[in-house]
Amino acid sequence: MRILVFQHVDVEHPGIFRDFWAEQGHEWVPVELDVGEPVPSFDGFDLLAVFGGPMDVWQEEAHPWLVPEKAAIRRWVSELGRPYLGICLGHQLLGAALGGTVGLMGRPEVGLASVELTATGRSDPIFAGLGPTVDCLQWHGAEVSRLPEGAEILASNAACATQAIRWGRHAYGFQYHLEAMETTVADWAAIPEYKQSLERVMGSGAAATLEASMAPRLADFRKAAKRLNDNLMAIVAAS
Repeated sequence: MRILVFQHVDVEHPGIFRDFWAEQGHEWVPVELDVGEPVPSFDGFDLLAVFGGPMDVWQEEAHPWLVPEKAAIRRWVSELGRPYLGICLGHQLLGAALGGTVGLMGRPEVGLASVELTATGRSDPIFAGLGPTVDCLQWHGAEVSRLPEGAEILASNAACATQAIRWGRHAYGFQYHLEAMETTVADWAAIPEYKQSLERVMGSGAAATLEASMAPRLADFRKAAKRLNDNLMAIVAAS
């Protein structure tokens, strides 16, 4: 398969998914929107995957490329009806592009957490072999506060009701980070906006604390991400 990847900062890339895609022989093509790379033709791509970034979906004046990005997501998902994977900002962009609302949370959700699958999530093929509780890394201060018409909630927790959503047959958004790997915390803590939200929740020096807490969980995170990736690729293949 050929996977088109939208990135918004160079350290928020597909992470551990790069290993899975290489093992499966898939090609992924990154487009770094924040440095001015244009949205390419969709010809020949099987999946659009959109990852995180320190900006918010409504900051179009500061980041004007958000406008064509949302239009591209809307065209890919709504007009073309093709498979989509959105993580964190990519999840929020899916909601915003399709007419939902994204807004700031009262308090950022940062650190290790768990989400609960809804009844719809437990029966969705994307979560086959996973759940009913999924442990994960969280790092966000905004949320999809109103779903776009036609979307369903697949996972939720007390901090954020829209932890995973599906729109249509195979457009998926995940607020939490599936792609985390051993370098993730150090890479992201170097971004001022991320460091600020991390320390607001966990205190000074939180990066080292979070990194130490994550280390024994990485094997489980990888196993869960591998299963979800395999589920996703089966959905893409059948689309």
